[in-house]
Amino acid sequence: MNHLAEHLAQGFSQTPKTLSSKYFYDATGSRLFQQIMGLPEYYPTRTELAIFQAQGAAIGRALAAGAGAGQPLAVVELGAGDGLKTKLLLRELQNQPVALSYVPVDISPSALDELAATLRHELPTLPTEPLAAEYGAALTTLATRPGAKAVLFLGSNIGNFTPAEQVVFLRELAQPLTAADRLLVGFDLRKDPRRIRAAYDDAQGVTAAFNFNLLHRLNAEVGADFQLDAWQHFPDYNPSTGAMRSWLVSRRAQTVRVAALAGQTFEIAAWEAIQTESSYKFTLLQIAELSAGAGLRVVEVFQDEAGDFADVVLAVAG
Repeated sequence: MNHLAEHLAQGFSQTPKTLSSKYFYDATGSRLFQQIMGLPEYYPTRTELAIFQAQGAAIGRALAAGAGAGQPLAVVELGAGDGLKTKLLLRELQNQPVALSYVPVDISPSALDELAATLRHELPTLPTEPLAAEYGAALTTLATRPGAKAVLFLGSNIGNFTPAEQVVFLRELAQPLTAADRLLVGFDLRKDPRRIRAAYDDAQGVTAAFNFNLLHRLNAEVGADFQLDAWQHFPDYNPSTGAMRSWLVSRRAQTVRVAALAGQTFEIAAWEAIQTESSYKFTLLQIAELSAGAGLRVVEVFQDEAGDFADVVLAVAG
């Protein structure tokens, strides 16, 4: 069965119905997210970029600390995207006494192709090995790679998991790491709830289009017949839990047929909501507790001046 169709069937069997945010990222979704990163309301990308610009040399030293002089250091980036921020780190890491290589991992082959093309131009001496795969499969493949690894999971993508899933995911990342390896994770910190909500509901409607792209994909790839004008984008932030969620809300009762599921139909009630994304926001205490629960220790924390975002270097505990 088509993986996307299988995901649809599983997600629509739950209450509330769900669709995973990882399916945002086909070629269209990747382009839309590039637009989102430049929106005035969307602070995470430019804030993390500012951290790298101001503190990139120190971050580079922290990531390379476990690798011996002249030894291999593979920078493995999960969800590489366009690599805008990572290029700053890679330039800093090229100044470290290691044999550097870069392994960008993404489920979007088109995004990897574009990134590889820009790297050939901007960092032509850097060995680059793009890997189109899901994160778990990529880490399994790379676990036996010789030398140290610096695994990057940027952009607060950790917030896309539920709290229970965050621990499991970080534990899976930690499992193949050695004492020489480092993990750099971006965390969006709690702040004015109005700023957080606006980042997921911009005035130009780009975040709404990004959300709607899920329905476009389902129609195009699994033969669904979602009527796009029957849905609305709705984001919601809960400051007591740090949970930012995005929904697609049905404006009317409807029946959706899916060709790839042998014509199976799904009944959707008027104003029923499908959850498409979670993006949890964190405190520094939460980050320390989460890391410890996953068998990791905090090595160093890099923040912007306003305290909006934190890039945290982790290593295996003990």
